[in-house]
Amino acid sequence: MAVTLKPGARLVSQVCDTQVIVVRPGDGTAELGCGGAPMIPHGETPAPGLEPDPALLGGSPLGKRFVREGDNSLELLVTKAGKGTLTADGVPLVEKETARLPSSD
Repeated sequence: MAVTLKPGARLVSQVCDTQVIVVRPGDGTAELGCGGAPMIPHGETPAPGLEPDPALLGGSPLGKRFVREGDNSLELLVTKAGKGTLTADGVPLVEKETARLPSSD
């Protein structure tokens, strides 16, 4: 199921507790997943009988931002932690590096 990505869109996992907000949608066409199942808009009912993929249970920590490796055009913010690994078009997303603040010396 394709979900139109736009900034502020709230998505939930169908196989774990993970919830995210789209910060940057990239080109808006990526198929987002979590734990091996497609993510759905907040408020929709998950499909029955879905099970997480054991290979995609790396976790999604609360407050962390995830991006495609080498490309920050797609960015998700985790608003509720879960067991699933976030993916875009089947490729696991990576945690975004935190920006270093300048020294106040």
